[in-house]
Amino acid sequence: MTPVELSRTVLHAVRRAVDEGELSVTVPERVVVAPPGPGGCGDYATNIALQLARAAGQPPRHVAEILRVRLLQQHGVSDVVVTGPGFLNLSLEGTATADLVGEILSRGRRYGHAPRYSGTHVRLRCPAEVRAVVFADAIARLRRSQGDVVRVHHDGQLPQQWTTVLGVGTDDLSEPPGLVDGDGDDGDDGTDGDNIDDTEDSRESPGLDGTDDINGTDCIDGIDRTDCTEDSQESRPPVDVVDRTVRPLPAPADPLPLGRDAGRWALLHPAPHDRPRITREHLVQRETNPLFRVRYAHARTRALLRNAADLGFRPEPGPVALPRDAATPGIRPEPAPALDQGPHPAPALDQGPDPAPAREAAATTLLALLGDHPRILVAAQDAPDRLARHLVAVADATLPLLPAVLPLGEEKPSAAHRARLALAEAAGTVLAGGLSLLGIDAPEHL
Repeated sequence: MTPVELSRTVLHAVRRAVDEGELSVTVPERVVVAPPGPGGCGDYATNIALQLARAAGQPPRHVAEILRVRLLQQHGVSDVVVTGPGFLNLSLEGTATADLVGEILSRGRRYGHAPRYSGTHVRLRCPAEVRAVVFADAIARLRRSQGDVVRVHHDGQLPQQWTTVLGVGTDDLSEPPGLVDGDGDDGDDGTDGDNIDDTEDSRESPGLDGTDDINGTDCIDGIDRTDCTEDSQESRPPVDVVDRTVRPLPAPADPLPLGRDAGRWALLHPAPHDRPRITREHLVQRETNPLFRVRYAHARTRALLRNAADLGFRPEPGPVALPRDAATPGIRPEPAPALDQGPHPAPALDQGPDPAPAREAAATTLLALLGDHPRILVAAQDAPDRLARHLVAVADATLPLLPAVLPLGEEKPSAAHRARLALAEAAGTVLAGGLSLLGIDAPEHL
């Protein structure tokens, strides 16, 4: 069960409580579920009871208990706990993990992308300043992933180096079909479309293996192509035209010496109102560099897939909870039996704390973050920095899990190893897809 499906499940519980007369409220359009905060438990949590309490005229915990009873009857929900003033904490059945990982692996880098044309045409305008141009390019990529048609207008000529180094384009293209102003002009400013950015790099939907995204007549695989051809213009949903001006805080220095990947990350990772640090720290390969952690985690997942293939097993989605007994396979080998070492035996080596609980917690966090990825893509449509921070969180939750993926020594690959490998592959897929939406490469070797 994905977060979107869980949100619908909670919404259904609210609707049932209203229909049965236990709650007298207007059913909301959507319910937000997210990883539990401090003091929470389970896989996901929601504050819907607190939102409905005032309108219902009941204490939030009482509203939560009403919903809890109905949620426990839903398929895929194994437990519901009310904490604090009325937070609902939901635990999912073991099959939910396999379903989520399976969905990510089946969708690939398109996981979280819209399945069809949205009916929205977005016109982005930005000054000819390097950070604004890169921000607009990333926003265009994110919005295209959600089915929007996007045009970018630059208020000025862009230096050629921004195209060759940072991957932003300067070719002028005409208005995409279906997006015309009332006076019939191509441009939104009375021009004929000068400096409209829809070049190969921006048209290439990041994370889509080089296939074309929606730009009028081209569309990504997985998007309903009946909505993306000129012959079906009349059957398209009504066009909603959105105008956006992109104007983040300018870069204090030239990012070109950092190259494309580090340069774009330096501009996109800070929030638009924060001043970016254009320094060589984005190039160093150490864990203090967030970009390195993200790309390293991705490269590690790809290396594990290659190593697993050499060992003769493949990823298979399934429960990934790590066993807590002393003989946990693939986690910590048991020390060899003590031999008779005479009157002065060697001191026993300190095996350290059992890493299984920490890795189980990391797996739970990672699953919640992967499930939240589609919501993040929607939320980050006009804020690429949110996606960048999300990718750092995914990488930081992935890395502790990776040492438990492959069997150790003479150990044979088990269902648990295959499930952990599938989870690692899903994490790498999300990292690669997210980086490409930011216009950044995700190398398989690092």
